[in-house]
Amino acid sequence: MIGIGVIGYGYWGPNLVRNFAETPGSHVVAVSDLSPDRLARVAQRYHGVTTSTDAQSLITNPAVDAVVIATPVATHFPLAMQALAAGKHVWVEKPLAGSSDEARQLRDEAARRRRVLMVDHTFVYTGAVQKIGELVRGGTLGDLYYYDSVRVNLGLFQSDVDVMWDLAVHDLAIMDYVLDARPNAVSAIGSTHVPGRTANQAYLTCLFDGNLIAHFHVNWLAPVKVRRTLIGGDTQMIVFDDLEPSEKVRVYDKGITVDPGLEGRHEILVSYRTGDMWAPRLDATEALASAARDFVDSINTGREPVTHSRVGLRVVQILEAATQSMQQQGQLVELDLSEADA
Repeated sequence: MIGIGVIGYGYWGPNLVRNFAETPGSHVVAVSDLSPDRLARVAQRYHGVTTSTDAQSLITNPAVDAVVIATPVATHFPLAMQALAAGKHVWVEKPLAGSSDEARQLRDEAARRRRVLMVDHTFVYTGAVQKIGELVRGGTLGDLYYYDSVRVNLGLFQSDVDVMWDLAVHDLAIMDYVLDARPNAVSAIGSTHVPGRTANQAYLTCLFDGNLIAHFHVNWLAPVKVRRTLIGGDTQMIVFDDLEPSEKVRVYDKGITVDPGLEGRHEILVSYRTGDMWAPRLDATEALASAARDFVDSINTGREPVTHSRVGLRVVQILEAATQSMQQQGQLVELDLSEADA
């Protein structure tokens, strides 16, 4: 049995504790949080779980084999590094760290100590994203043209990160899982409408070799909640609407056919193809439950989890470059994500 210690019982912590408590092969040993009221709720619901306001006592607890970190981004690096140094396996809430240098250090430390380091990109484990990855990598869409994502809502304004690091991080992780290709440059613009706060609206564009382009729109100040992604290829196209109660993924046999025309004619003829739409059956397992099982299985078998540390590093590298681009009014910033696999 893998003993789990969870640091942070705020917004996401209760979901983590519940899932690890229910995951075969693991049990929650300890929970740490700065709020006594939150810890009282843990003690009331989970009998036998040790609670403390001191994260260090959790990390050094010999009954804790793996530390799960669900705290503000600025604390991810020091807490994860301390846990790795104590010989623990580590799960870190997204993003992995506040900079690519920190993420790189965590990756290297985990490799040196032969410990599992996993970042909680939960959406990658949804049945919808798993199916999209299968379709795209299986060639159903043909050659890809574009990846277009919108993730907007009213709030929650974060105090420690901007809207890209809070919302776009999800879609960048999904893109990393779905596509075989890696972006080589990024451009981003954004705006701030609350004095003294970070950007609450942003548009991020990733460029790839060839004609593939990816675009992300994120916003904390939208009147409605939208979670929609369009992926277009020369054979078929996908619409992924995460808010749909059913048929979250729809595959459309739509596109264009390009005819160079008769010999000697200069104009190119474009005709439109409209075929069927179908919605694949999706695995309904809770994504966080699947992620928790992946983490525990990785510890037991020694294999890498799906959202391993190199994925976390690549996502942070893109966010870091996007931040630099935003500070330069959208100037293109080149990327080299191959270094993440070094």
